[in-house]
Amino acid sequence: MANPISGTIALVRAAYVLAREGVVGAFPAEGLPPGPALLHRLARLIQRRSTKGQARSDRLSRALNRLGPSYVKLGQFLATRPDLVGADIAGELGALQDKVPPFERKLAVAEIEATLGRPIDDLFIDLGEVVGAASIAQVYKARIRNPDGSERYAAVKCIRPGVRGRFRRELEAFAFIARFLERFVPSSRRLRPVAVIDTLTQSTRIEMDLRLEAAASSEMAENVADDKGFRVPAIDWERTGRDVLTMEWIDGIKLSDVAGVIAAGHDTKKIGVTVVQSFLRQAMRDGFFHADMHQGNLFIAPDSTIVAVDLGIVGRLNRDSKRFLAEILYGFIQRDYRRVAEVHFEAGYVPRSQDVASFAQALRAIGEPIYGQPAETISMGHLLSLLFEVTELFDMKARPELVLLQKTMVVVEGVARSFDPKFNMWVTAEPVVSDYIMRELGPAAKLQEARDGLNAALKLLGRAPEFAIGLEILGRELPDLVENGVRLNDDTLLDLVQDTKPSIILAHVERWVIAIALVTIAISVVF
Repeated sequence: MANPISGTIALVRAAYVLAREGVVGAFPAEGLPPGPALLHRLARLIQRRSTKGQARSDRLSRALNRLGPSYVKLGQFLATRPDLVGADIAGELGALQDKVPPFERKLAVAEIEATLGRPIDDLFIDLGEVVGAASIAQVYKARIRNPDGSERYAAVKCIRPGVRGRFRRELEAFAFIARFLERFVPSSRRLRPVAVIDTLTQSTRIEMDLRLEAAASSEMAENVADDKGFRVPAIDWERTGRDVLTMEWIDGIKLSDVAGVIAAGHDTKKIGVTVVQSFLRQAMRDGFFHADMHQGNLFIAPDSTIVAVDLGIVGRLNRDSKRFLAEILYGFIQRDYRRVAEVHFEAGYVPRSQDVASFAQALRAIGEPIYGQPAETISMGHLLSLLFEVTELFDMKARPELVLLQKTMVVVEGVARSFDPKFNMWVTAEPVVSDYIMRELGPAAKLQEARDGLNAALKLLGRAPEFAIGLEILGRELPDLVENGVRLNDDTLLDLVQDTKPSIILAHVERWVIAIALVTIAISVVF
């Protein structure tokens, strides 16, 4: 738990920097209570004169970078939660980039040798120079000798020394600030600052173990192995550990360099299609997607293949969520709003107490205005944003995995439009969505469901003798159950507590459920 004194100091410092850099003053003061309104006026008095006239996003970026890399990471994290901070602020935070000086080479060498347990000269011919530095790690371009004597280049990512301790202290301060806000600023409670910091803490812990990023990259490489035009770098597991990640070096152009991509002669329209369709395949086919697919994490190789790096943030969708996504998109493509509404109810995202027809009407209000518009004005990300706004009116609870999906879809759509201003998201998505619908919901899928059902029935038949014995015992005990009711004595409760094997616990549950059902039947017959 954070020290109250250090937490208070962190809160005061953060408030001062945000005010000094003009972030607080950039927000409107209308409707604020007297106390916050006074603080807002004080903040405007102490802000730098040079900040006047600057965009709020520039002020926010400068303030968070001044506060430190942990605050930049917090801002980047909040950019993935437009449901909490709003679409405008999320968009501004999404432009944040780590601007951290690289740490000394000798520290990186020590970190690599300690992690991999081998001298640096045994691992690399040459570690090379730093090619990128961020708040958690920095990347080198290294040369490696292959077993056959040939050489290859690799990207070596190394965790900053001492970064875990620093982040732990600063996250504890964040936790103090979050608790302070929830207790004393009622308007902040809907943003759930404590839950946000808890999630950020867990996310940062995962991101600081580079083995997990390597595993995510390896899993995605297997998933997209047969996809044309998209891949992820191969992992060098021999030179990868908790604090070091070594992967294939990518000779390509970052998609953030639009002019460079065009000058190299790549098909810009095809780039947008490949990025978007690859993301949709990851989400709907695999249920595992790169959740940070901005231009800086995407390269285009000389053969026009898109290569994605930095899988520190990934998203997962279960089968129901994948179907939910596919049927929503397909329903909007087909203008079948009733089906889209039914999918929400079937998935349990909207309470049964709500009216399906009214929900379908609200969805029509979203979908119809987009038809007949030019392709460049139709945004699927904007549509999903409106969709989540409407679902709030019907008591739909926030789904973190869907919010992350929405955020990523907005990002990949933006990447596509940066290369093709007239990019048509619907035309691009339709083949992938239709393929999923046919594969998962078509005749072949129904046949597979029937086969699975038959296999389950055969397994139940195989256990019929056990059920028969159980029913015979229950038959003997039924008169006593009807007369005296179901009793849980101390020995039975002790057995339930001590039994830890799921199969044993399930057996107890099954016996009592069957017994209660038989009693209910007996009572209904009597009365």
